[in-house]
Amino acid sequence: PKESQASEQPKESQASEQPKQSQASERPQLSQASPRPPQRQTGTRPQQRQTGGRPQQRRRGGGRRYTRRPRICQFCADKTIIIEYKKIDVLRRYVSEGGKIRPRRETGACARHQRKVARAIKRARHMALLPFAAERYR
Repeated sequence: PKESQASEQPKESQASEQPKQSQASERPQLSQASPRPPQRQTGTRPQQRQTGGRPQQRRRGGGRRYTRRPRICQFCADKTIIIEYKKIDVLRRYVSEGGKIRPRRETGACARHQRKVARAIKRARHMALLPFAAERYR
């Protein structure tokens, strides 16, 4: 009788292991079907550099963020202003202190008039009405 009980126990344990294996096969195994690690997108910087390497701090108070108000093109609003290379007083507003042509985001001019302003500034430079670069002081 003891031998029969001993021989039955391994059979029971084998029988109990079989359902466990079938249950395990029903569930998807994560180790076999592991997804590829996310690849870094080209042209982006690592996360640490985006924050400047410093931990981000929460803003206190109800301070508003800076929102740039939309600028209206001066030449579209006032049709009487003509863009010419001879009108230095108008063109000086579109040239920085260093002598560079200021971009649209600073001037607020529309694309059409910004092109005309750039062309007029270049003509005025060629005619020596505007300097090509900032004047150096020694």
